[in-house]
Amino acid sequence: IEEESDEDSRAYAQEELESLQAERVPKLSALEDLVSTGDAVSRGSLIMEIRAGTGGDEAALFARDLFEMYQRLVERRGWKAELIDSSPTELGGFKDITISISGEDAFLQLQFESGGHRVQRVPETETQGRIHTSAATVAVLPEATEVEIEIGPDDLRVDTFFASGPGGQKVNKTASAIRITHLPTNTVVQCQDEKSQHKNRAKALRVLRSRLLEAQQQKAHQERADQRRSLIGTGDRSQRIRTYNFPQNRLTDHRIGLTLYKLDQIMQGQLDEMVDALLEHDRQERLGGDPNA
Repeated sequence: IEEESDEDSRAYAQEELESLQAERVPKLSALEDLVSTGDAVSRGSLIMEIRAGTGGDEAALFARDLFEMYQRLVERRGWKAELIDSSPTELGGFKDITISISGEDAFLQLQFESGGHRVQRVPETETQGRIHTSAATVAVLPEATEVEIEIGPDDLRVDTFFASGPGGQKVNKTASAIRITHLPTNTVVQCQDEKSQHKNRAKALRVLRSRLLEAQQQKAHQERADQRRSLIGTGDRSQRIRTYNFPQNRLTDHRIGLTLYKLDQIMQGQLDEMVDALLEHDRQERLGGDPNA
């Protein structure tokens, strides 16, 4: 190989080499992610279900707070959120709420929010100033397309009923609420948020497809799930993954042992540090490295 003798050419070549070397690491990382995460890296839509757990009214209020936290994150990221279904309570909380979130990297970023979320704080209704513990569960499902999950007409039983509001009162005079049962798997979904029976049916089918896709993926990737058990646990949505301690302004993710003393900021949708840490931990495990190194 003939060595370049011109100083300017040599300097230019050295700059090019340094520039290419700088690009090598992030491009290699991106390729590793693409190979190991499958469609999670490109899937932009998800269905999120938030349900109040133990704790009565306080759990329902915490479910609302989680919904609002994710809603603020959606706004910060420039994503789009659409309400699918909800069961509000008289005090302004939610027994459960289902939303669709779409946007670049939405599923990739939020896939590890699934699990049990525990809150420790003094409820608004507490007169003695005592700290209560309650919980809510979050499920993040990849939103399925009709191509991915094909449902035959004979696979479904569709029932209609009157929608109800907080406290059980009727909110309209037509049986527009929809309950769909997928007979082969006995999976049941319902939607009552729209006044139109047709719109409720369409939304319920979206949730059904996503649940079926999640079940299908879990079955297909059981071996991979076993290897990543330290991160996603058993996959049980009731498993505690995180504690929100309001008196100490503390958020702890128990899967990776990360504690942040900025709960007030996180509840405003600033989850970036937590999300990045979970993704890096998962990436290290997938590549066979030490997540704690």
